[in-house]
Amino acid sequence: MISNTDSLRPELRCAIEAAQDKKAAGVTLLDMAGMDAFTDSFLLCTGYSARQVEAISDAITEQVERLGFRLAHREGKDAAEWVLLDFGGFIVHIFTERAREYYDLERLWRSARRTDFPDAAPPGEAAPGRAEAEA
Repeated sequence: MISNTDSLRPELRCAIEAAQDKKAAGVTLLDMAGMDAFTDSFLLCTGYSARQVEAISDAITEQVERLGFRLAHREGKDAAEWVLLDFGGFIVHIFTERAREYYDLERLWRSARRTDFPDAAPPGEAAPGRAEAEA
C-alpha cells in the first residue's frame, strides 16, 4: 500500500491503491492542472503481461465505481498492451512495459507535476518511500 496520499482526491487515492493491490509497477500521477489538458490528472502504471493489465483495469474500475464515479469511456480490450480508463476528472493509462516505453507519456507531458508512488514490496520487506519530482 502507499503512504501519505491523504492530500489526493478520494477517487485518485482509490485508483492508486487498486493498482498497487494488483502489483502494478511504476505508478505515477501527472497533475494536468493549468496545462489546458482535457482532464485534471493522468494516472499511469505498468503491468507485466496483458493479463495483469486487464486485472489492474478491472480492479481500478470496480473500486472507483464503488465510490460513485462512473467510467465514461474505456479503450483497450482483452490482451491489450494499453488500456485507457476515462473517469472524466482523471484518466488512467495502464501499459505493458513495451507500450509504456514506446508512448512515453511522462516525456510528452514532462511539464506536468509528477508524483511517483512506490511499487509493492516483496513479502517481508517494507515498501520504499514515495518520491516526488518536478519534471
